[in-house]
Amino acid sequence: MTTPATIRLAGPEDAATVLALIQELAEYEKLAHEVVATVDSIRDTLFAADGCSTALLAECDGAAVGFAVYFRTYSTFLGREGIYLEDVYVQPAARGQGIGKQLLAAAAAAANRLGGRLEWSVLDWNQPSIDFYESLGAVQHSEWLKYRITGEPLAELAKRSAGR
Repeated sequence: MTTPATIRLAGPEDAATVLALIQELAEYEKLAHEVVATVDSIRDTLFAADGCSTALLAECDGAAVGFAVYFRTYSTFLGREGIYLEDVYVQPAARGQGIGKQLLAAAAAAANRLGGRLEWSVLDWNQPSIDFYESLGAVQHSEWLKYRITGEPLAELAKRSAGR
């Protein structure tokens, strides 16, 4: 297979490009209403000097066609760090060229250097992505339920730490 794209680390100067790709991903996932990120918030958080996240850009002929964002995790059972892949996205016109596999391979290389594992989530209706991930040897862990707390419930729970 020829390399269809260049994968590189994104930096603060790429914040607008990363945000545009995030917005495209959100549209695809029917979650555009949840995107509140701005160029400034992406620049200030994703690319913070003391941050724990990494962004990769996939480029063809100098144009961004995809991205991946991941962050380091820790497995108490393994006693090692790993990688959680928050998002991976390739524009529809660039799919089928191995670019998604390149982005995943770059994240896998980072996880492999840490000696841990690479994990991510996928929407249950996204069968093309599920099929793609399984073709790479990924295994669904259906016994684990994903939970999330945000907004007012998060604020209420946080108050308990202060004894309020």
